Amino acid sequence: MTRAILIPVALLLSLGARNTMAAERAIWAWEQDSYAMVQERAAGDAAIAFLKSKGIRILYLYADAFQGRTLLAARPNLYRAFIRRLHANGLRAYALLGSAYLHSEEYILPEHRAAALAMFRRVLDYNAAAKPGERFDGINLDIEPHVLDQWAQQKVQLLGQFLDLGQAFMELKRASGQSLPVGPAIPFWLDGIVLDWHGTTKPVSEQVIDIYDYVALMDYRDHAEGPDGIVSLGADEMDYANRGHKKVVIGVDLGVARISGLWWIRASSFRRLPALAGTQPAHRQRRGGCCGALGTIAAALF
Repeated sequence: MTRAILIPVALLLSLGARNTMAAERAIWAWEQDSYAMVQERAAGDAAIAFLKSKGIRILYLYADAFQGRTLLAARPNLYRAFIRRLHANGLRAYALLGSAYLHSEEYILPEHRAAALAMFRRVLDYNAAAKPGERFDGINLDIEPHVLDQWAQQKVQLLGQFLDLGQAFMELKRASGQSLPVGPAIPFWLDGIVLDWHGTTKPVSEQVIDIYDYVALMDYRDHAEGPDGIVSLGADEMDYANRGHKKVVIGVDLGVARISGLWWIRASSFRRLPALAGTQPAHRQRRGGCCGALGTIAAALF
């Protein structure tokens, strides 16, 4: 599964905003670290202090099974307490679903559909039972079919199953009556694959954007400008999403370092973010004002 730093980009034109806003950072926390945060007061306090010190406002908090336990179902009080603390500190929490540990790339396969839907439903059930200040603010999915061994031979079929699963997730969300935003991580090259899905033929990236509230585009480049840069590779997805009043999250690999058993972002990585964010106005001008400003910068903690 993906282990890289992300930069979420909010398409502000859907909200009627055209000016560049101050970048808002977010961060992913994977299995081991998320479980430590919700179970250990000291780990949770250290994480909150770290997020605030780096100006990070959104935590993608892993919320599925790990090492034979599913804390969200077995001990939801742990998540409630930690999310309350996040909210009290001006931070937001998205439930992060999917992991290498669970081989959740297999969740698109029919024989694993029930496990995938149960994973998603647990978050909806948790939110329904929690008080407002204890609820997840959104869901982020990391289910990547291109990791499967059969990808090269069955790409078209697997992508269709990926879209079918996304549709099923969103049907569950609608049936729950909840409004939290839901979106998956997808590679930037999906816009180069055209797929006929249920009678609609268009790039897979556009099919995914149509289904979900937002997408996280894995746009792993270390430079913003140029034909192979972050802005260029994400431009079509941002343009399409904006037309549908959706959001795109663009992923950038900035590098990490392990300190005291946790993966922290290098200080040098954070110093690079303003330079990347500063390219957005130029992109907006080139595209005739089509795309919104950089909205959220996310990193990864795993």
